[in-house]
Amino acid sequence: MKKKFKLENLDCAHCAQKMEDAINAIPEVEEASVSFMTQKLTIIAPEEVFDAVLEKAVKEISKVEPDCKVLM
Repeated sequence: MKKKFKLENLDCAHCAQKMEDAINAIPEVEEASVSFMTQKLTIIAPEEVFDAVLEKAVKEISKVEPDCKVLM
């Protein structure tokens, strides 16, 4: 399953890369990308664990940039 989310308050490209690396390190994630230019998060993960993966991704994002929000 592939889903895209809008990011709010993503302030730097370096932080976006750190977020992408952290999300890709989550075992169930097949592929993830964080684009600073478009302010978007894309995650590909199995449908049966997608909600849990998204929850973990949001936690990783807030570790890197606490003010950044994932808009559902």
